[in-house]
Amino acid sequence: MRALIADLPASRIREVADAGMGRTDVLAFWFGESDEITPVPVRDAAVTSIEAGETFYSPNLGLPELRAALAAQVARLHAPPLPIGPERVAVTSSGVSALMLAQQALVEAGDEVAVVVPVWPNLAAQPAILGARVRRVSLRPRAGGVWALDLDELLAAVTPATRVLIVNAPNNPTGWTMSRADQQALLAHCRCTGTWIVADEVYERLYYPQDPPPAGSAEAARLCAPSFLDIAAPDDRLIVIHSFSKSFLMTGWRLGSLIAPESLMPHIAKLIEFNTSCAPVFVQRAGLAALAAAPEAVPALQARLRLCRDTLVDALQALPRVEVARPDGAMYAFLRVEGEADSLALARRLVAEHGLGLAPGSAFGPEGEGWLRWCFASRQPQRLLAGVDRLARALTL
Repeated sequence: MRALIADLPASRIREVADAGMGRTDVLAFWFGESDEITPVPVRDAAVTSIEAGETFYSPNLGLPELRAALAAQVARLHAPPLPIGPERVAVTSSGVSALMLAQQALVEAGDEVAVVVPVWPNLAAQPAILGARVRRVSLRPRAGGVWALDLDELLAAVTPATRVLIVNAPNNPTGWTMSRADQQALLAHCRCTGTWIVADEVYERLYYPQDPPPAGSAEAARLCAPSFLDIAAPDDRLIVIHSFSKSFLMTGWRLGSLIAPESLMPHIAKLIEFNTSCAPVFVQRAGLAALAAAPEAVPALQARLRLCRDTLVDALQALPRVEVARPDGAMYAFLRVEGEADSLALARRLVAEHGLGLAPGSAFGPEGEGWLRWCFASRQPQRLLAGVDRLARALTL
């Protein structure tokens, strides 16, 4: 066993979940997934594919029709300087697989990789597994629990020695969303340093601007967070990661994609062959169905999650000792409780004594210590309020 692998910390989210799984009295908000099941048309597409006997390998880069549909979605949602065709799209067996493929393609042992944190732990662990030196550049909490980027600090951290910069926005766990101006400044800087940007944009459709477009409008159907794809040239050193998990309620299906310069795609195909060979055909058929339904289904999901966000944050802000901001994106409230510095101990206590399952902030790195992540993606806002009641009781003891 490599010492580096032996020393990797286990998931603290799983540690808390393992303490509560199997208990019917626990309200679980620890994982990053909705409690809604995958929509019927998406499930039906997979069933039809299986019944048709589509149980064989697909091309490494995915079904041509799914790659074309993903490229068409980019054209619908974004306005890149030049169109992005299917030749720049790879279908992957999950978003996390796409992230690892990007690291495998770019990173060698000893390389410097910068990561904007706090962040889902896999993003910092992947380059470390490959032997890279990981440099963490932290968002900063401000008054009211708002997390913000110090752009000057990030630009200073990215030098010609920085092989890759990893940015997750909208961010898990804080909900921070990168502005267009900051993206433009960062892209220009990385062009000068020769640094690759790996942009984890899996939450791009889970975005809640202050003034949303009218429901049912064409603008609502295209609503998404600012993306590097809006401003990058085809040959920029940029890989953008997407997933079907969050916006399409498909976490268990393990289907993702990446967009990269065309020159990189033959090498991505080789890496897919050596990792997973390909995504299952019936899962890709489900992905096609999800994309077909997206113009109506995704805005409806956005509206439900906005309601869930507001319901949860309003209730949490009314509690004494709790600090939490209204996130601009993703599906998490990131909160802290005055006087509670050990987030893992607090999360374990909430599960054991109050049946409330939250993720400890320390799971997302030392920058998140003292905070808790609450996934608000729920079919029933009342379930969120029941969880707040349990937290309120815990804080009075």
